[in-house]
Amino acid sequence: MLGGTAVNDSFTHRVLPYDGMDQLLDGALPFLRDGVEAGDRVLAVCGTAREMLLREALGPAAAAVEFADASEWYAHPSRTLADCLSDADDTAGTGRRLRVLGDPVWASRSPLEVAEWQRAEAVLNVAFRGTGAALLCPYAATLPAGVVAAARKTHPETVRGARAIANPGFVDPWAFCEQCDREPLPPPPPGADTFKIDRPDLFWLRAYVSEYARLTPLPEDGVQRLLVAVTEVVTNALRHGEPPIVLRMWTDDSEGEPAFVCEVTDGGTWPPGSGYGLIPPRPRAAKSDGRFGLWAVRLLCSVVQIRTGDHGSVVRLRLTLPSSADVDGA
Repeated sequence: MLGGTAVNDSFTHRVLPYDGMDQLLDGALPFLRDGVEAGDRVLAVCGTAREMLLREALGPAAAAVEFADASEWYAHPSRTLADCLSDADDTAGTGRRLRVLGDPVWASRSPLEVAEWQRAEAVLNVAFRGTGAALLCPYAATLPAGVVAAARKTHPETVRGARAIANPGFVDPWAFCEQCDREPLPPPPPGADTFKIDRPDLFWLRAYVSEYARLTPLPEDGVQRLLVAVTEVVTNALRHGEPPIVLRMWTDDSEGEPAFVCEVTDGGTWPPGSGYGLIPPRPRAAKSDGRFGLWAVRLLCSVVQIRTGDHGSVVRLRLTLPSSADVDGA
């Protein structure tokens, strides 16, 4: 019982592969109509053209469906995951179910961004347990083959028309994350700024980082987000890692977009089950230890990459830099 009302606690996360608008509607319309008839909170996340198509096909039922712009909804994987989970919890608290048709945005994503969104698709299978939410994710046949293949690994079920069948390609979420992290990170460039941390003097550390960051095109709000994120990561290394602890900074455009990169390495190894800050904290289960948390670091940075093993641990933070055209036009 939640909020004094019974709610369906059977969470579902399904992929809807489609080749053409007819196949999309065959799977999406029953999902949306069933939600409207059941009194669910029904949300369709899509582009303008797709919204017009769905509204016309739904007819009067469209009035009971909320529509959200996909480009805004899918702006950042960790933030989207946290916001959607909060909506699911809030809706369940009223005795209703959150039902989302989410059409992911894959175009113009860098390889690192694609990997982060795929990871989010995997871990939400853990994060949303017990919420009763129903998520349906359309994947067009025209998407890159790797994107479609990953969708079959991150969704427990596949939708065919109005039917849902078990997905034999589904991979355990944590195993999928391990696969994402199996490839080693490229080494820092020879000219990376390097600072060995011998003592927990966070004031001077922040001053050092901010001075270097302000020599790059990183906007001031990005500098502030960087300082908070670096403070958390270094504090974690000082408390739980092993020397040597080293901070490195550089700029990079090898992933298709310019980025400010900051990494913290130490000689320790993260214990199994650490979670890497991938799951949003739930208000009822949040710890009040005053720590900012690796989850919040993910909210502050464009991409967070972690590697740990016998040779130590690396936490690499990336913050997107404005393009040269943006800087020239400022």
